[in-house]
Amino acid sequence: MTFRLKQLQLRAVQSSAAFSLPVHPVLQRIYAHRGIGLPEELQRSAANLLPFAALKGITEAVVLLTQALDQQQQIIIVGDFDADGATSTAVLLAGLKAFGFKHLEYLVPNRFAFGYGLSPQMAELAVAQGAELIITVDNGISAIEGVALAKKAGVKVLVTDHHLAGNELPAADAIVNPNQPGCEFPSKALAGVGVAFYLLLALRSALRERGDFGISPEPNLAELLDLVALGTVADVVPLDSNNRILVHQGLQRIRAGKVRPGIQALIDVANRKAEKLTASDFGFSLAPRLNAAGRLDDMSIGISCLLAPDINIARRLAAELDSLNVERREIEQGMQAEALAFLQKLSFTEAQLPDCLCLYHADWHQGVIGILAGRVKELYHRPVIAFAQGDDGELKGSARSIHGVHIRDLLEEISSQYPGLIKKFGGHAMAAGLTIAEDRLETFQLALNFIAKKYLTPELLTAVIYTDGELASSDLTVEMAAILQQAGPWGQSFPEPVFEGRFKLVQQRMLADKHLKMMLQAGDGTLVDAIWFNADNKTWPNANVQQVQLAYQLDINDFRDQQNLQLLVRQMTAV
Repeated sequence: MTFRLKQLQLRAVQSSAAFSLPVHPVLQRIYAHRGIGLPEELQRSAANLLPFAALKGITEAVVLLTQALDQQQQIIIVGDFDADGATSTAVLLAGLKAFGFKHLEYLVPNRFAFGYGLSPQMAELAVAQGAELIITVDNGISAIEGVALAKKAGVKVLVTDHHLAGNELPAADAIVNPNQPGCEFPSKALAGVGVAFYLLLALRSALRERGDFGISPEPNLAELLDLVALGTVADVVPLDSNNRILVHQGLQRIRAGKVRPGIQALIDVANRKAEKLTASDFGFSLAPRLNAAGRLDDMSIGISCLLAPDINIARRLAAELDSLNVERREIEQGMQAEALAFLQKLSFTEAQLPDCLCLYHADWHQGVIGILAGRVKELYHRPVIAFAQGDDGELKGSARSIHGVHIRDLLEEISSQYPGLIKKFGGHAMAAGLTIAEDRLETFQLALNFIAKKYLTPELLTAVIYTDGELASSDLTVEMAAILQQAGPWGQSFPEPVFEGRFKLVQQRMLADKHLKMMLQAGDGTLVDAIWFNADNKTWPNANVQQVQLAYQLDINDFRDQQNLQLLVRQMTAV
């Protein structure tokens, strides 16, 4: 894979205050790169959350809920089988229960039997279980047929979602989605769990106004913020200022020990420390274990863990999730080895690689093809679609893309130019899912690469590592690493700082045949440890290299209560 380093450019900011923020000079530069220009944009207090009133449909939604509460209607929450869907379901269940709702159930579709969201089959199941009000979380904006079926049966439907709307909206009684047409809510980046949390904020306000809390105390919705933070990071939505507040507040509660048993059990099984948890721990340690249930089994295991009433039950369920995640990793590694062996067998040079890679194996697992597509995308830096065997002669595909190529738009153009070739598809810029007939795979491959040529350029196919420039040797310290950690939360569209620089390579050795441990020397003679996880061991170690150019992050290696600085290497080239 070809890559190049490129410094982040100063984004347009609202005022010259970008260079006079009350923070360390290095942070001033980092914030300016990310478009932060005013001190109030750094506020992380819950009081600075955007008000819910701007959400289109929120008034109608609250009316539905207050009626359901007064009549103690049977409510069925229809969730999704990923971490955002699981946390959304848990937030709404826990929140509504705290408000006094007594008849609450949830359904999460099995991805292999029902597909995504409020499908007609899921609507039928909810109706059969006596639903008087169906609430979707993290899905529903495209559930035209499912909503219609429920409405025909006399069931009211409240859709809460955050995905982009299609040309037609479902005929629900209320829709709350910041990305629906006509919604003026300033942040379009809320995850499904964020929308669910905002719905509860609005409901509490309405119940407060009508005096429901005259005797009983108001529910403390802050107790749900650990779930909100986990789901927000897990769904890789942009961490704009509003989402940063939600994630920060959740992390602060966890670090202070105010964490529900289910999340504590996930932290424990992932060998993390609650008091030092970071946003990246949500994404790389907790979310994969939660997602494993939806990929291989049933997400109800994950939801049960999140809602576990005590730590002993939570630990048992977290252990199940951990086992599923181990199984998921083994399946994924096997599939990745098969995919790479296939590509190597074709003997492509980098110049000969197709603009888009389309992969299929009859034995691949439907629940893991998305991860496989993502891994291969990272290796070859081009859009990847991986297919697995479906039912009735169909193939189920999962697509992952690179920045600059909107994969859903690409699929939409294929569908338009070749009617009937894609049976159904959906998604967004970076990820999508689709279904095709098995006997049309070769035709689809040809159409994919023909259309992809309109979207891809040599520049887009060159991986770019954006950096915050060079860091002075005097800033290569544990103290600076701590400042950067505390300045988060970092995440999608608000990336953790990456620096670049030239170092002398003093020592190097491979760990476990895949991690490169190094001792580096900065220009002023400062020695610093560095590690390159999953290094390219075909190139390193190289005894002839004396100078290296790095893209790296600052990290604190906390071992036996001793804290030392280490550089986390993202890319390295010989100079």
